Amino acid sequence: MSRKFAIIIGLQAFLIIFLFWVLVFYGKDEYEAITQTSEKEIETPNRLSMEQERIVITLNAQVQAQSEIKTTPIKASPNHLDGNRNYGSVMAIDQLLELRTRYLAAIAEANVINATLSNSKSEYARLNTLNQDNKNVSDKAVAMARANLNVDEAKISAASNNAKNIANSMRQYWGDTLTKEAVSQHSSTLQNLIDYKEVLVQITLPFDAPEPKVGGTISISPVAGNATTYNARYVSRAPLSNNTLKGKTYFYAAKAPDLRAGMQVTTLDTQQKKNGNLQGVIVPNSAVVWYGGKPWVYQKFSADKFSRLPINTDIETDNGWFYVGKLKPNDLVVTSGAQLLLSEEFKYQITNENDD
Repeated sequence: MSRKFAIIIGLQAFLIIFLFWVLVFYGKDEYEAITQTSEKEIETPNRLSMEQERIVITLNAQVQAQSEIKTTPIKASPNHLDGNRNYGSVMAIDQLLELRTRYLAAIAEANVINATLSNSKSEYARLNTLNQDNKNVSDKAVAMARANLNVDEAKISAASNNAKNIANSMRQYWGDTLTKEAVSQHSSTLQNLIDYKEVLVQITLPFDAPEPKVGGTISISPVAGNATTYNARYVSRAPLSNNTLKGKTYFYAAKAPDLRAGMQVTTLDTQQKKNGNLQGVIVPNSAVVWYGGKPWVYQKFSADKFSRLPINTDIETDNGWFYVGKLKPNDLVVTSGAQLLLSEEFKYQITNENDD
């Protein structure tokens, strides 16, 4: 009886294994078909194409709305003169003030010693006269007076040489004009710099640029930040060059309360050329995206197509950047969602793993 029961159990187990194998064998094709269909359904459409040698991103109106992509027509701006842009930096004058303090201290010391020297000369002359008049004073007293006179003369010579060396150090770094201002007891130019009524700016000009005129002015503005422009008056040549810019350096002073030491500034040579004003557009700040260290904008040139264009940011305005190039007035640029378009563009430049 137990043997018969074991045979029945074995047959049932064999039947179960056989039916499971049949299910797996015949269901394999259907499973693969369903998997492939699912992969095709979730495959992301490629929105990139090449048109007229430029990459084009195609997004329908629904995707644009979902991604909050918005555009703005750019405006014309004919109010920027043609010219050459130069750069410079706002100088810290702490070293100049330190040298000035040392110079004035050396001069004060020399003045004090000079007063002592005058007394020493008088004392020596008096004792020497008495000595020659029947030795009313000893030779030793005359010798001591002469020694004191020699010491005072040596001290005043040392103080004068120290002041001269300090002035020479100033001249090597700051030039003749600022050195003359620094060694003066009362300098309105230097006092304005100390009181932050003016800032000192070092501008670098090309090697072939003409020498600035004494009393001449230029317009400067900070490289970053607002587009406020300040007038700067010419001060003098700058003996030292800029470490990062090649060219001739000059000092200018500007009444610019918003500028701080170390800030980078730019200046435009506003001598108008024969062709007059440049005709350009203003690219809004919100339209600019940075990639590879360069500024770009996305232009919308049809209902569902966008393309990335390079621009330049040499001339900043209150509302954006003045640009002369392919963009024309009333062209549409993306002012909301430009960074998303940049991500979209480079996402699809990577090979789709589903195609491997």
